[in-house]
Amino acid sequence: MSRATTLTIPLPFRAVRSMMRLGGHLPPGLLGVASRICPVNSDGEHIAPEMLVAGVATRLVPGGDMSGKTVERARRNLEVNSAISAERTPPLAVVEDLVIDGPGGDLPATRYRAEVSSRGLVLFFHGGGFSLGSRASHDAYCRRLALDTGADVLSVDYRLAPEHPFPAAVDDALAAWRFAVSTAPRWGVDTTRLIVAGDSAGGNLAAVLSRLVRGEEVTPCLQLLLYPVTDMTRTAGSRQEFATGYFLTTERIEWFTERYVPAGVERSDPRISPLLADDLTGLPPAHVVVAGFDPLRDEGIAYADALSGAGVRTSLQRESGMIHGFVNMLGFSPAARQAVSGMHDVVRGVL
Repeated sequence: MSRATTLTIPLPFRAVRSMMRLGGHLPPGLLGVASRICPVNSDGEHIAPEMLVAGVATRLVPGGDMSGKTVERARRNLEVNSAISAERTPPLAVVEDLVIDGPGGDLPATRYRAEVSSRGLVLFFHGGGFSLGSRASHDAYCRRLALDTGADVLSVDYRLAPEHPFPAAVDDALAAWRFAVSTAPRWGVDTTRLIVAGDSAGGNLAAVLSRLVRGEEVTPCLQLLLYPVTDMTRTAGSRQEFATGYFLTTERIEWFTERYVPAGVERSDPRISPLLADDLTGLPPAHVVVAGFDPLRDEGIAYADALSGAGVRTSLQRESGMIHGFVNMLGFSPAARQAVSGMHDVVRGVL
């Protein structure tokens, strides 16, 4: 067991967890009725009822408004939210903490393996707006990823803004990739079976990394991009439609971006906004997952379209009833579990 990824739920918030899990265990008939009266997006899709329960419940956790909040407090609040929403997974064969030699010092990492042998290796970068998130906040999801796919999962604590703004996270992602390539054979993993993955900001890093290593001897066999940030210049479309009310808000996005992108650096830099890269040809196959009620939905779809237009084998998984961050909601949401199962089937198919 990894001490570095262990989270505890403060006593006052255990009731919040119970409320969320109750919302996910309503009878199917009642869920069906509820879904028909839930909010509808501009494409006519209904939000999953348990996502509304999550919205009400997480408002009881002090962490919604980012204004005036210290980064340390915001980081702790995200970890509390993650612990409340996480599922309890069966034990794994291997959960070990590692240290990667990074460009700015040691990069802590955790490797997960479900069985004695492994089908491949997924290098995973957590979300959190480049300022929040950690191995701990995404521990439960990484365990599920390892269990469902039979692959090793290597989760990395890259450097966070504002202490370490762009390009620190990109540099760390590249160092983690080099480590995975050199170390995989020692773990019994063929380097033709290496996947890069991430959610939200981590999906951005996975996409950027895939372009940076294009043409090298070893490249990812898949980029798994979960509701990724792909265009930090964007303000319209789904960013406007879901500006408030669904966990990730316009205010939060701007709070994150201001801390990640230093003054004088263009947000259109393709290492920040991979959708705006001039050339996307020759990239690894991609599976892009978007949520129907997510401010980042449209740029995820646009990135999948751009990759496909550049000749990259690309699949798009649109989870119409989900909100941003749903991979961390498997402890209470049947719809999120079904969505995650589908994208993990894609990973198994590649490996």
